[in-house]
Amino acid sequence: MGLSRPGLWLKRLWVFLQVAMHVAVGKVFLILFPERVKQQVLAMNQKNPHFSYDNWLPTFYGMQYFWFVLKVRWQRLEDRTEPGGLAPNCPVVQLSGQRCNIWDFMQG
Repeated sequence: MGLSRPGLWLKRLWVFLQVAMHVAVGKVFLILFPERVKQQVLAMNQKNPHFSYDNWLPTFYGMQYFWFVLKVRWQRLEDRTEPGGLAPNCPVVQLSGQRCNIWDFMQG
């Protein structure tokens, strides 16, 4: 299924380094150019009326941000498959609200 163990760990290491660089550069830009970063973030969130820059600013490029982005990127690595390969065992939610995995529905 999907990536082999060594291949998965190498890709995870690469993603870790990418996210770490993204957060470090973002933090530097936030310190050196706070107004420009604010303009950029506000431009990305024009469609969300509940978005408040002042409420979200402390979360940008911090440790919580780092771990969240890393977790999402690592999950995406495991969600990929090759044509003809097995489907990833993604978490799903039934209409009843019960959480399970996609492989729980496999038969035979």
